[in-house]
Amino acid sequence: MGFKEGFLWGGSISAAQVEGGWNEGGKSPVLVDYATAGYAEKGRRHRFITYRNADGTNGEVPMLVTAEIPDGAEYVLRENVHYPNHDAADFYHRYKEDIALFAEMGFTTFNTSISWARVFPDGMEGGVNWEGVEFYRDVFQECRRYGMDPVITLYKYDEPLCLKKKYGGWINRAMIDEFVEFAWVCFTEYGDLVNKWMTFNEINIEIMIGSMSGEEEEMQRKFLAAHHQIVAAARAVKLAHSISSEQKVGCMIAGICTYPLTPDPEDILAAQKIFQKKFCYCADAMIRGKYPGFTNRIWKENNVFFDISEEDRNDMLEGVADFLGFSYYNSNCVTTHPQEGDTVEGNLIRGEKNPYLQESDWGWTIDAKGFKYFLHILNDRYQVPLFVAENGLGAYDRVEEDGSVHDPYRIEYLRDHISCMKEAVEEGVDLFGYTTWGPLDLVSASTGQMDKRYGFIYVDKNDIGEGDFCRIKKDSFYWYQKVIGSNGECLK
Repeated sequence: MGFKEGFLWGGSISAAQVEGGWNEGGKSPVLVDYATAGYAEKGRRHRFITYRNADGTNGEVPMLVTAEIPDGAEYVLRENVHYPNHDAADFYHRYKEDIALFAEMGFTTFNTSISWARVFPDGMEGGVNWEGVEFYRDVFQECRRYGMDPVITLYKYDEPLCLKKKYGGWINRAMIDEFVEFAWVCFTEYGDLVNKWMTFNEINIEIMIGSMSGEEEEMQRKFLAAHHQIVAAARAVKLAHSISSEQKVGCMIAGICTYPLTPDPEDILAAQKIFQKKFCYCADAMIRGKYPGFTNRIWKENNVFFDISEEDRNDMLEGVADFLGFSYYNSNCVTTHPQEGDTVEGNLIRGEKNPYLQESDWGWTIDAKGFKYFLHILNDRYQVPLFVAENGLGAYDRVEEDGSVHDPYRIEYLRDHISCMKEAVEEGVDLFGYTTWGPLDLVSASTGQMDKRYGFIYVDKNDIGEGDFCRIKKDSFYWYQKVIGSNGECLK
């Protein structure tokens, strides 16, 4: 019983959130390079992209994971403003130190992403940046030197900004060819170091963000962009398989675990619809090779329509993902009944407050049993190997006078989730790996903060850019070391 031999343990990061070196090594800018630092207050996000219109006037738009500026406007950097992703956690210069720390914890895998803008800073037209290619080769070689079997993500919202300007983003089909060319370079250059890939990180985020705006035009754009990404992912899967039968390529979906707030059948149906729209729509397309039967209802409810070509349908059928990667942080509730009081939010998902659950410093519900429930739901529906790509707790950490960092709240969160994950595996869930989100502190994707800390390793950098990047092992570092060393048996 318990986790099988060879189960993968590790941590997950994002190039844009940890690397820094935003204009070094031939890399071109990505959207978050223009995002200011932010903070969170009861679910409100304060983080902005600044732009300049053709007439010279300035403006700004709030940023979640994406942000749209007016046509003809240019992204600009303001003086005396802190842009946290420029330096992030300085992984670009310190990756050997960080990977050595991961190895000390006992990592058997490491989930990171490749910045598209380091490999193709100007898109296909500009050619390959070999300095960027060699940087990631060094990273993966370092992982292999310590016995880690890396799981690498191709896209985490960091396409070269020049492609966004040129094509208008993923609403343009031209992005498919650009992505497949990027994937081809990665598969061929790193095939001897990496045999497990994920194409798009949380590919359903496009639809989730559109749902938050509630605007019909926005929904049309987001569903179309998601479709182009799904087709691009399918073509990448086909490409990887044609290069080597040893290559396994999975998808990665943001976990949506929604409960009905009451036993009213209307609430139960509302929860089902959220799961269908925000998770199954993308997951079915990538695991089953076609959109689910309820797609027409979803399109009708959101006034969405676009043609799907026969070529797209064939690509989707022939390029199904080998495994399902997903994130899980929290659960939410939904109701059709009027409610008074605060809603809760987590990972771009809003919901009603669950009276049976506690919340994190950022108002995300803490629900380990929901993790087990969700694992079973995915295992039953998709019947493919599962991979937990992200799971963790963002919290305020404090460095004590003696230089230590005590984070019992993080240990408790992870202990409860791993315990429930173990129960799910013992009950038949087909799971081959688990990577916590943020093994070292990084820039939060939702708020642009460093003070929202997830790591086992404290990074000396704060929300206003102060600090020298020194690394400090937290109490959770030693705890996770014991968890991995015992293959999940020792959780004390």
